[in-house]
Amino acid sequence: MPTQPVVEIRDLSFSYGGPLVLEGVNLTIGAREFVSVVGPNGGGKTTLLKLILGLLEPTRGQVRVFGRPPVEVRRRVGYVPQHAQFDPQFPVTALDVVRMGRLGVSRAGRRPDKLAALSALAEVGLGDQARRPLAALSGGQRQRVLIARALAAEPELLLLDEPTANLDLVVQGDFMELLHRLNQRLTVVLVSHDVGFVSQHVRTVVCVRRQVEVHPTSALDGRAISDLYGEPVRLVQHQHGTHE
Repeated sequence: MPTQPVVEIRDLSFSYGGPLVLEGVNLTIGAREFVSVVGPNGGGKTTLLKLILGLLEPTRGQVRVFGRPPVEVRRRVGYVPQHAQFDPQFPVTALDVVRMGRLGVSRAGRRPDKLAALSALAEVGLGDQARRPLAALSGGQRQRVLIARALAAEPELLLLDEPTANLDLVVQGDFMELLHRLNQRLTVVLVSHDVGFVSQHVRTVVCVRRQVEVHPTSALDGRAISDLYGEPVRLVQHQHGTHE
């Protein structure tokens, strides 16, 4: 029997009440795929994620996650937003933040909240930072805390909206290694602006500029990127340990 897609979008269009933001989108994401969503600002990347989450309803067409409407399976999806605002003066620890991911989780057959949160922190390499104030952590560590918060709900699909935007290259590399480890048991969908960087780490790139095209990274050449961004774009190939 064929495996049911994790995400299936058919003939989708969406508008916030004006011009279409997304038009004629067809997309299938299978189990344990690692997919990157790229495109220009305003192209519809975050909107696409919100439709998959069920936070928005399509103007036309259909979204199915695990074969069902997104709102019915939201507890099976972990989400790391693009912007997470924290008051540095608020006395919250890394463990406190991660436990927030357990809100609304059914307790039947699940681990206790604290145990699940500690396990999630350990999985992202912060098991020894559970009691530290969030404000005392580095930017990369805070991003890992946000991933742990998503993992605490024990999801099967992980969506991340530009999680590496403010991280340096070394931290980005460590971050992607973490996502690869998680991808061994989760489907991962990552939004990023850095096409050159993500092409080193994923097999499939979803290009979003109102319409959607899916490319294997091997086919993502300069012409495809120029068409996506509407002008010539210089690709920078990141190779740690070199100066080329």
